[in-house]
Amino acid sequence: MGKNWIPMSHTEGEAAKQAHVALPEGTYEREMGKEGFFGPAAHLYHQNPPTGWIDWEGPLKPRAFDTAKFAAAVDCPWKAQLMMGNAHVKFRHMLMTRAMDHLVRNGDGDELLFVHDGEGALFCDFGHLTYAEGDYIMLPRGSMWRLEPKTPSKILLIEATNDSYRLPDKGIVGPHAIFDPAVLQIPKLDDAYRAQQQVKKPWRVVIKRRDQLSTVTYPYNPLDVVGWKGDLTAVKLNWRDIRPLMSHRYHLPPSAHTTFLASRFVVCTFVPRPIESDPEALKVPFFHNNDDYDEVIFYHQGSFFSRDNIHPGMISLHPCGFPHGPHPKAFATGAKGTRKETDEVAVMIDTRDALDVATAAESVEFKGYVATWNPDGFKQAAE
Repeated sequence: MGKNWIPMSHTEGEAAKQAHVALPEGTYEREMGKEGFFGPAAHLYHQNPPTGWIDWEGPLKPRAFDTAKFAAAVDCPWKAQLMMGNAHVKFRHMLMTRAMDHLVRNGDGDELLFVHDGEGALFCDFGHLTYAEGDYIMLPRGSMWRLEPKTPSKILLIEATNDSYRLPDKGIVGPHAIFDPAVLQIPKLDDAYRAQQQVKKPWRVVIKRRDQLSTVTYPYNPLDVVGWKGDLTAVKLNWRDIRPLMSHRYHLPPSAHTTFLASRFVVCTFVPRPIESDPEALKVPFFHNNDDYDEVIFYHQGSFFSRDNIHPGMISLHPCGFPHGPHPKAFATGAKGTRKETDEVAVMIDTRDALDVATAAESVEFKGYVATWNPDGFKQAAE
């Protein structure tokens, strides 16, 4: 993508020498940036928190949703609860408690699964693999697959509509940074895979294309592969194999934690890391308005050092167009420097195009979320 801005740099009034370091006393830094932290940016130093609103009217507000309130299990990924989406990405939540008796195929795009809870097995064209909490599984568009949960499994489905997932360019830190591609696991044509081929019964394949379903029935199991070769396959990555970029003297932007990307959105993973130790460095996410992307965060586990009143299984949505950042309590804790490391695990999706919130998400919405940046409003929202 070529530059489409006027290259320049200027300083006016009281400002930090470097972004996110040694802020002028009594100020709150806000980054106004373009291109998802990769483009031009201005750093503005406010006398009051940029999130200090006391009222909000209209649809462009921060929202939160609690997937822990979903209790109904489904027997097919295409019945998963649609949370939000646009023409390029769909974000679903699924609870599955029993083995699928059919196969599915996504004709609309690559599918990325994130296992929030549970364990079991996945069978697909390329073989068999086991899954457990914290696994990402990327299935190329057109793959046939099914799940056999061993325990109740809560899974996020992130579809790259009409697109493919790829790994980010890791630039000057080299290809082995963040995670070495050698940790990626692929399915195996093992005994478990061969055993399921022996089940003599008709098998259905439910194909999703343009969000419409078609069912094809075979008199045998079409997962009857005996071998394959090539550079297209399903892959698995657990968040524990991610070793995040960090700096003890500078708070890195979320883009440093990109795990997968597509043409119109990115998937980032926040994992435990030491907090910046330099006394002048900012120790919590900086206030920012990322005016080119909507931001979605799924909170997987741990205590979330930039948020209050958030628990695992919740999802926040910050549409582009207004400043957001840490909650007051988190900001105060960061200023004290008492925390030495984070223990949070979260999945973030930044989308270039505006997201539409689905009815299922609205049914589990935390309506008071917009008030949680205001100390008085927080009490009311928590009630």
